[in-house]
Amino acid sequence: MNAPRVRLRPEIEKIQPYRQGKAAADDAFKLSSNENPFEPIPAVLAAIAASSVNRYPDGSAIRLRTALANRFSLTPENVHVGAGSASILSQLITAAAGPGDEVVYSWRSFEAYPGFVAVAGATSVTVPNTAEHRHDLPAMAAAVTERTRVVIVCSPNNPTGAIVTRDEFTAFMALIPETVLVLLDEAYIEFVTDPAAVRGPELLAGYPNLVVLRTFSKAYGLAGLRVGYALGAEYVLDAARASAIPLSVIEPAQRAAVASIEHEAELLERVASLAVLRDEIWASLVEQGWHVPRPHGNFVWLATGEHTAWAAGVFESHGIVVRALGTDGLRVSIGEHESVEKLLKASAEVVRKLRTPAAEATLD
Repeated sequence: MNAPRVRLRPEIEKIQPYRQGKAAADDAFKLSSNENPFEPIPAVLAAIAASSVNRYPDGSAIRLRTALANRFSLTPENVHVGAGSASILSQLITAAAGPGDEVVYSWRSFEAYPGFVAVAGATSVTVPNTAEHRHDLPAMAAAVTERTRVVIVCSPNNPTGAIVTRDEFTAFMALIPETVLVLLDEAYIEFVTDPAAVRGPELLAGYPNLVVLRTFSKAYGLAGLRVGYALGAEYVLDAARASAIPLSVIEPAQRAAVASIEHEAELLERVASLAVLRDEIWASLVEQGWHVPRPHGNFVWLATGEHTAWAAGVFESHGIVVRALGTDGLRVSIGEHESVEKLLKASAEVVRKLRTPAAEATLD
């Protein structure tokens, strides 16, 4: 006889738990988690080594918040720090939306969004990406109702890599009620080279309902330390702070982030080199016959549709571990230079078979 089950919230039981990018074998390249392939610079390692782990961290992260405030010409009160930008995004959704409320976002976008909304007890309203894998901002604005509490815009969009331009975003904000919180998720903004792209901090003064989210995980290579930040109105960020787990940003993360700001030029040289490699890979994929949206993050998007699982297996057979996202496609991170030959060899095999009707019928 089965023991009685503990009663859980049914909407939580329905959530597919977030699953990390698949680990790679020793002889393979892990391109499934959008990690920075570079090891930390000496200044960051020294900052981590200076940490005291027998004491609690500064719960207010005032040194890091002050450094970020100076970086963006804000006050520390306009900066909130969390264990990765995703944790702050979850805090803000929880602070603004509950049962009966709606959260609007594009799909496909960051796969954790649906879970964050469900945990808050709110309802997701998803708006399909355009045929070019971009946000359909007019459709997103049209989806806003009296029940909408939050709208999420992701630029560059994870996993498709498309940006939202500044002009598109300002036109969009003109359609959004000032009482609706707009979260601009810029986790990959440092990889963007297009001058037309929206850059949130420049717009904060004009839009009191806007919060910009960024992270040290990607461009700054601190994924293992989990530290991100938000910029916005003090009272909105106070609501996020109220819904945060106390002391969640550890001292090594705070110290490493401050060191990263102090040595930003050195770190952004690495980012620039990854952006160049990304563009070279994108050009090679287009030459192979892929219809790949122009990437602006540190990854490329391959729309493999119903053949996604098979395609991921082909990449893995070539020593490349990628992120397979349902039956939509593959997200492939830009990693070590040594991974490129294997990546392109695998992508050539996949696109060749996808473009051959006779072969395509036997893929799955």
